[in-house]
Amino acid sequence: MKLAFSTLGVPALPIDQVVRLATDHGFHGVELRASDEEPVHPGLSAAERADVAERFGKAGVEILTVAAYAKVAAPGDDQPVLDEIGAAMTLAADLGASYVRVFPGGGELPTPEADVIAARRLAAVAPVAADLGVRVLLETHDSHRGGADVARVLGLVGHVGVGTIWDLMHTWLAGEQPSTTYPALAPYLGYVQVKDIASAADTTPLPLGSGVLPLAETVEVLSREDWDGWLCWEYEKRWYPQAAELPGLLGPGREHLSRLLADSA
Repeated sequence: MKLAFSTLGVPALPIDQVVRLATDHGFHGVELRASDEEPVHPGLSAAERADVAERFGKAGVEILTVAAYAKVAAPGDDQPVLDEIGAAMTLAADLGASYVRVFPGGGELPTPEADVIAARRLAAVAPVAADLGVRVLLETHDSHRGGADVARVLGLVGHVGVGTIWDLMHTWLAGEQPSTTYPALAPYLGYVQVKDIASAADTTPLPLGSGVLPLAETVEVLSREDWDGWLCWEYEKRWYPQAAELPGLLGPGREHLSRLLADSA
């Protein structure tokens, strides 16, 4: 398995510093948060996009994902959501990224209605994503935090242009164990987001291995099933100012994941 980290843990760092953090600490890729306050966002010009892709490419670091914030199950008109996803897909294609992250965002809608809305929008973007050479991934999150919830939506879509990100924290909070989540998501799985927290009541990010999330069990399940994708460390420093800074944790975090992979081999 290959290892990546998310720029959520290093808010608004210049691209060169993000690249350096990846290379210095042995990460193969980076999940880029794509919002207006970040160095990478859909408003970049063609020349700026080419420059970003070149910097990562020269360093041998893969841009794994453009992490967008479109909510595919949210109430309202489809077009603004489709436009937001479309802009993120084009950015991902220009950067050479494999994936675009989206959220469910169904809120208080009845589950069947939220499922239908999400499936309709994902079905609309799926062929475009495939043509661009990217894949739109619905993260296990908020209204659809369980693997079974996301699998239900993706089963309605049935197109290779869409898939899922397995966010370990959210499936655990939904009451699923890795041995249950993996079979549900396996047909659609793009990659796995790992993290650690103190408890269900305190989701402040912790160094990998120092919290309660079933990291070892997850890696064991993936290894047993011969899954050979990406593990991406999402350390949500941006929303937890009291959390330790990520750069100092990257080396030990990579070492912890490497040990888990070696133990499960």
